[in-house]
Amino acid sequence: MPSMNTESDAQLAVRAVRAGAAVVREMYGTSPQRFDKGGGDFATAADLAAEKAILDVLSTARPDDAVTGEESGRTGADGAERRWLVDPLCGTLNYAVNTMVVAVNVALREGSSITAAASADPFGGEVFWTDGEHARLHRGDTGGTDEELAPSSGSRLVDVNLDPPFPNAPGFRAVGLLAAPEFAEHFRPRVVSSTLAVAWVAAGRRAAYVTDGRGLRDSVHFAAGIALCEAAGCVVTGIHGQPPHTGAEGLVVAADRETHGLLLEMIRGQGR
Repeated sequence: MPSMNTESDAQLAVRAVRAGAAVVREMYGTSPQRFDKGGGDFATAADLAAEKAILDVLSTARPDDAVTGEESGRTGADGAERRWLVDPLCGTLNYAVNTMVVAVNVALREGSSITAAASADPFGGEVFWTDGEHARLHRGDTGGTDEELAPSSGSRLVDVNLDPPFPNAPGFRAVGLLAAPEFAEHFRPRVVSSTLAVAWVAAGRRAAYVTDGRGLRDSVHFAAGIALCEAAGCVVTGIHGQPPHTGAEGLVVAADRETHGLLLEMIRGQGR
């Protein structure tokens, strides 16, 4: 159960991602040490330091809650009703080569639902956040106002995650989607390599986001972005249009049903 702290879970998520984002900005360009995680994956000293800053905020405010951190793993009871999902630096490879396209993600799972989440752009000074019902954007520091997120397909830009693994191949290949003539007719591809792009769908800056993959329900990478998009009214399904986190999994997030339908038809066409 939450402590007597009057700060809401959504406010806490925002404060936590801000703490992580401050570390990410401070260490940018310093060529932080890399730590090999196997399979070509790695963390940097910035990942570890940002996660520590986030966990310090969460553990102080909600000492009884469980946490899953990208770098530190799981703490607290396995069956905990409340579990925070923390990705301190999504886009580590971008960051390591001095590319400012990264995100800091924090989400709270209560039971089977994400009830609060925040995703920060450390270099854009923006925090996208949701209390599970509304999705909003806050610019700058603690002052200022929040604006409601409004999805739009007007940009026609679609981010497609090309990072392995590809569990749904050969039936679905992300690179094949980009090569489809129908895709070029309706959309323009982007490859951001950070889940910041998922928040951009909620904000109307991207028409859609597509990724292959499994285990997204409790993913420290995707939980915050999915919650933002659902609260903003986006269409969110698995790779074949099924409810999220079921069947073949994967993810198709679209600003509207027309965009979602077009992408699903292209995806289905790969299996024919």
